[in-house]
Amino acid sequence: MIFFCGDVHGQFGHIITAVKQHRPDAVVLLGDLQAPQPLETVLAEILDLTEVWYIHGNHDTDGTRDYCNLWDSGMSDRNLHGRVVEIAGVRVAGLGGIFRGHIWMPPAHPIYSSPEHYLQHCGKANQWRGGLPRKQRSSIFYVDYQALTHERADVLVTHEAPSCHPWGFSALDRLGQALHIKKSFHGHQHDSLDYRDHDARLGFQAYGVALRAIMDENGNHIVVGE
Repeated sequence: MIFFCGDVHGQFGHIITAVKQHRPDAVVLLGDLQAPQPLETVLAEILDLTEVWYIHGNHDTDGTRDYCNLWDSGMSDRNLHGRVVEIAGVRVAGLGGIFRGHIWMPPAHPIYSSPEHYLQHCGKANQWRGGLPRKQRSSIFYVDYQALTHERADVLVTHEAPSCHPWGFSALDRLGQALHIKKSFHGHQHDSLDYRDHDARLGFQAYGVALRAIMDENGNHIVVGE
């Protein structure tokens, strides 16, 4: 069984408790972790009990601490962004971050299709660590989205929501359809709406996981959240 965890914003106690109680095969965090220490330190109590995977959210690039405790952590290789990984027998595709208007805001065409394209125009003074400005490291670039459309997966995890959410994006509907997924899980919106009326149109079951909530892979609430 896989648990999908909504935005935690620095509070991980409910995940640790749920893992100790239920012993899932894996947990996937849906962005906005904002870990107060390196992620392997925060989750040290459960790393021998389950696999931990994640995607990043927009707030994971708010500050240097947020960024470093994720991307520079000993678990940086557990970021699912832009790839498909088999987790507990399930092929899971990940797309972290959010759409930003000055990078790409679907349905409009991308302004900058890739990080390299953006770096050609942002100015060297705006670079961070010799590359993208920190904030833009949680922007969705078309090149990462497009690469995933050539993959196949059972589940898609995103920070942004598909179009079944009032603030969602049909671009994520199309991504799920291209991947031939059966289910998708997202965070970001801090709510858990009933999407069942949209399943036939989407071609897959979509679930929003609320703030500090936990769902299993069948859409059952393990922790209702806030």
